[in-house]
Amino acid sequence: MIATLPGPFERELRRLEPCALSDEAAQLARDRWNAVAKPIGSLGLLEDYVVQMAALTGSADIDISRRCVVVFCADNGVVAEGVSQCGQEITTLVAEKIARGNSSVCSMCAPVGIDCLAVDIGMAQVPQVEGLIDCHIADGTHNIAQGPAMTREQAAQAICQGASLVRELKAQGYGLLATGEMGIGNTTTTTAMVSVLLHKDPAELVGRGAGLSDEGLVRKRQAIERALRVNEPDPDDVLDVLSKVGGFDIAGMCGMVLGGAAYRVPVVADGLISTLAAYCAYRLQPGCISAVLASHVSAEPAARLLLDLMGLQAPIDAGLRLGEGTGAACLIPLLDMALSLYGQGLSFSEYGMEPYEVRPS
Repeated sequence: MIATLPGPFERELRRLEPCALSDEAAQLARDRWNAVAKPIGSLGLLEDYVVQMAALTGSADIDISRRCVVVFCADNGVVAEGVSQCGQEITTLVAEKIARGNSSVCSMCAPVGIDCLAVDIGMAQVPQVEGLIDCHIADGTHNIAQGPAMTREQAAQAICQGASLVRELKAQGYGLLATGEMGIGNTTTTTAMVSVLLHKDPAELVGRGAGLSDEGLVRKRQAIERALRVNEPDPDDVLDVLSKVGGFDIAGMCGMVLGGAAYRVPVVADGLISTLAAYCAYRLQPGCISAVLASHVSAEPAARLLLDLMGLQAPIDAGLRLGEGTGAACLIPLLDMALSLYGQGLSFSEYGMEPYEVRPS
């Protein structure tokens, strides 16, 4: 649980408690699935997700007709260490494209009716574009190889911003949210955090990100090792780890998971960075896992470790690693198809056949 903390945002964070789940709605959803003329449980995890959403929302009538991918955009000071093949201007460029509706994730979302929202939670250069949501904490984080990424209070503020955004989007009619991120250097901050929280040697986890050279890979590993040595993050204190070696994007997505559990809105987790954010939320409030739908198993090995620690399964295993919430978007059409059968599938009597029996697992 979250310890007693001094700042106003840290106190607000403490009040983010998961809602009580509805056993009644969950049972109604199971009964409805079992009344559809098909083998019991034959849609596997998709059936489980519908039941999970019923328990969370308190209703067996699931409506995800309005849904969006929320892409948290933030810069990371550690890029000064040469850990990426491009500069922070790319964060600004992609954030602008998302806000205008013509980025990679927007192209994937458009055919299946998913909105894409770009959130500035800490960019160094903020594009002047209509539609960009302002949750700005600071002009990027500090270089973690030289000191803490942000203050503890800033980390709490970013989490609270993510949670508040869930409340606002629910009020606008959104029934399903998906987390995404955009921030040059965020695979470095993610690797540093995973190394601490999972007690892993950074050398086991460091990857090439968006395509680092051999020399860049060495710089990335050395930067992470320096960051851990300089900051000495406490693995038992998630907020300490996040503030010292994390990023505003990770904090914002963490807040979305906490907000989803508090405000009864299911949240789809994307790849490694999004999954790490969900894991941070889980460490802060274990009950928040009831709001999380894992979309896919990232090509990054650490992602599977994090999913296992949270007891989550993901229905898609396709080597996805694009980011921006694209993997999370891939789950939503599967949910649409499952919900179509859930809501409109023929019953056994309509087929003129005897129902299948529910057998003990």
